[in-house]
Amino acid sequence: MLIKYFYDEKLAHASYLVGCQAKGVAIVIDPSRDIHSYLNTAKANGLSITGVTETHIHADYISGAKELASKTGAKLYLTDEGDADWKYQFVDQYDSQLLKDGDQFSIGNLTFEVLHTPGHTPEHLSFLLTDGGSAAQAPIGLFTGDFVFAGDVGRPDLLERTAGVNGSAYSLAKKMFKSLQRFKQLPDYLQVWPAHGAGSACGRALGAVPSSTVGYEKLANWALQYEEEDLFIEALLSGQPEAPKYFGFMKRLNKQGTTLIENLKPILHAQPSLNVVQEWTQNGMVVDTRQALEFAEKHIAGTINLPYNQSFVTWAGWLLDYDQPIYLLVSKEREAETLKALRSIGLDQVKAVMDHSFIEQLELNEMDVVDYQSVEPKEIMERLEEYYVLDVRRNSEWRAGHIPEAHHIMLGHLKDRINEIPSGKSLLVHCKSGARSAIAVSLLKANGFDRVINLIGGFDQWIKENNEVLNSTVITAKGKSN
Repeated sequence: MLIKYFYDEKLAHASYLVGCQAKGVAIVIDPSRDIHSYLNTAKANGLSITGVTETHIHADYISGAKELASKTGAKLYLTDEGDADWKYQFVDQYDSQLLKDGDQFSIGNLTFEVLHTPGHTPEHLSFLLTDGGSAAQAPIGLFTGDFVFAGDVGRPDLLERTAGVNGSAYSLAKKMFKSLQRFKQLPDYLQVWPAHGAGSACGRALGAVPSSTVGYEKLANWALQYEEEDLFIEALLSGQPEAPKYFGFMKRLNKQGTTLIENLKPILHAQPSLNVVQEWTQNGMVVDTRQALEFAEKHIAGTINLPYNQSFVTWAGWLLDYDQPIYLLVSKEREAETLKALRSIGLDQVKAVMDHSFIEQLELNEMDVVDYQSVEPKEIMERLEEYYVLDVRRNSEWRAGHIPEAHHIMLGHLKDRINEIPSGKSLLVHCKSGARSAIAVSLLKANGFDRVINLIGGFDQWIKENNEVLNSTVITAKGKSN
């Protein structure tokens, strides 16, 4: 038996290729949309991909199940649990087998037993793997998807908060409790292979290790320490982070089946031109992928800065509209991986790309080539009354402490709440360190706010330089009390 682990750091997403070397066949579990790594690994190990499965209809990335089935002819093994609202709608297009609790299927000498483990979603499955070629003839591990993670469990509130399924959070929390009781009955030696790691929004506090065991999770996972259902539900539903608004859209796309990558419309490669970019800003969203400092020093008015880094996919999903054209200012070296990142969450409507290097040659204030100001806390500490202070951190960060004069709109909600911000004052925008606020500044400027300033070093630097004292939920500034 062969198990290969694949991890997309931008999505905090884990997928697996499991092969029976004796029969030369393999299955891919919870595949990402870009299937090249699975195909290459299978080929390198003399395996044919004959099966594809996933633990549930994913909400945080576009599944590669259709891509693999179309490319390889592999059979789809998909959940048939849950209610009618969350059934796959493309299974009749492929060789498929719908799965319910207690079912089994085989890939060569490998047997997968299906466990219905609702809680994160109603249709969620886990797969118990047994290697028929092993002398032990006992299960070796469990592919838990978004059910049990290392140190955490899947959040039950996403359907209610992103897909509008009223009352589902409490109902799914109850189901999660029952699913975990079943998990506790499994042998301690079983390995646990989850579909996400640290940084995923599918849980609250996932661990960074790629795998675990049932026994260790019984000891260390907070969710497995509860014996009373009511206390567990209260703990599970409290303190969950913001639910990315694009998750509901992802869920629908994966249920319906997305367009194959090979069938997407071709992308225009435009020659560097200020006039063309200005035209783009009138027709859709223009994303400048340079780093924040470069953008701050010089950029084209109306463009939005989403630096291509570890957080690119997260903020693209939060801030870009799925029904508007997207235009990219990106280096030739980064173009392919940037497109891959956008497509991983279904942002397929990129119309054109342009190399951003020409921006450095433009003159400031000539034909709407602009910059924005950044300041350190010490520069404005004594004159905060001149500014409308905007804190774009997460709700949990805000509750833990904030500048007394600040107003709070989490970055992911800024575009939807931009009308709440007054236009008469200069805006001072901050986050924890200055990265998210830089994105916020670009978004505000693209929407007509001219006097916008980014706080260098953010909230952390504010505390460090001004020796402020955290008092409950409010930071007390020099000479002030709350």
